[in-house]
Amino acid sequence: MSDWIKWLLLGLLSIAFGVFALGNAIAASIAVTVVTGVLLLIAGAMQVVGGFTVEGAGNKILSLIMGAVMLFLGWNFWSQPLEGTITLAIVMLILFLAGGIARVILSFQMRGTQYFWPTMISGILSIILAGIIWSYAAENKAVLLELLGILLGIEMLFNGFGLVFMAFFVKNAPKDETTEAKEA
Repeated sequence: MSDWIKWLLLGLLSIAFGVFALGNAIAASIAVTVVTGVLLLIAGAMQVVGGFTVEGAGNKILSLIMGAVMLFLGWNFWSQPLEGTITLAIVMLILFLAGGIARVILSFQMRGTQYFWPTMISGILSIILAGIIWSYAAENKAVLLELLGILLGIEMLFNGFGLVFMAFFVKNAPKDETTEAKEA
């Protein structure tokens, strides 16, 4: 099977999963939370084990505390995925808001350049997006349950279309002699 077909199939698969995630955003959100919990449990366990191998009492204590926090978060996300989903969604809102504020502040350092307005606009849009999501969430908590699934679905669609476009680029790219000799 040629490379471009592999990229095309991967892109189509990503698009299909993106459509599924958008069609069932709550299930996708809970899946993200459970996977996050499992990964935090693994990372926390590794951090605790690694904490016993580091030198210095301060480093050992810090490593063990960090491992315990990761284990605690991982266990909570894994054992209580609905509450964990809401927690992760609120963290996303905070990141949208903080990122937007940071880009607005950064844009003022770019005043007088071609990057001022795009940076300013992207920051303002992130702040507005956080505000819109928060206003809907204040009326209906289910919005927070859907947020991660919607973001995952959108990302998978963008990723899928990017892979499909790349597949056609690879298919139509000019070939040199070494590539043609390998394929023959």
